[in-house]
Amino acid sequence: MSLSAQDTIMPLWPNEIPNQKASNEKEKVETDRFDWVTNVQNPTIEVYLPTRSNANGQAVVIFPGGGYYGLAYDWEGIDMAKALNSQGVAGIVVKYRLPISKSITEDKEVVPLQDAQRAIRLVKSKAAEWNISEGKIGIMGFSAGGHLASTLGTHYNDKVYEKQDAADELSARPDFMALIYPVISMDDSTTHSGSKGALIGDKPSAELANRFSANKNVTADTPPTFLLHAQDDDGVPVENSILMFSALKKEGIPVTMHIYPKGGHGFSLALQDKRLKNWITLLYDWLDNLE
Repeated sequence: MSLSAQDTIMPLWPNEIPNQKASNEKEKVETDRFDWVTNVQNPTIEVYLPTRSNANGQAVVIFPGGGYYGLAYDWEGIDMAKALNSQGVAGIVVKYRLPISKSITEDKEVVPLQDAQRAIRLVKSKAAEWNISEGKIGIMGFSAGGHLASTLGTHYNDKVYEKQDAADELSARPDFMALIYPVISMDDSTTHSGSKGALIGDKPSAELANRFSANKNVTADTPPTFLLHAQDDDGVPVENSILMFSALKKEGIPVTMHIYPKGGHGFSLALQDKRLKNWITLLYDWLDNLE
């Protein structure tokens, strides 16, 4: 499929969707302030490309948040993809499955990671067709989507599904990641209890909690990272970003962190906030200066 600036929606999985059984569940979209998607049954990527004359070769695979209960799909997905397009960056929004779905058969905690790994591999497989440069494909996540992005950034080598096609031969390692008010830790003192409960349960084993605490899985190969948070976030404590910053710094990973004193949680582009709305220019500058 040849694309220019228009969008397209592609299924993630060409054959059988892993860890999923047939069920009576139906995907649901509620529209209020933004589109809230629940009961995802057929995960997809929605692709937004800048015109070829504006494209700089970068691409960002975007994971909207929603506490692993739903997806703030346009608020933290489509709007961001379009904003990135204005800077010549391709934006690809992932509609990933949620671990609370009744259609999940087993190991619910790996289901979002399965979709995340597959998404970045699929984008890499289409890079030439979509005018995207090798080595310039990163990820971005908001809140629980930030947790998923950080999980991908630290567990890209984990084998969590069986190969389905040639795309699955590609590495799932992102070249960079941007984590926006992310859930990072599964420790009770710092986590977002809703995201933790939906993904690994309220009382997981220490091994499971550690596996899904990104700050405890950073290595020398973790991608360069951009972190953004508000100090007064009463949904996901700012300590999540601080823990990730410290873990990345310890391993010598290039990391940039911006903490605003006010902003709360879930502000997306924050276009109505005179101070906070400028955060996106900090991201653009960071993307421009990636090595």
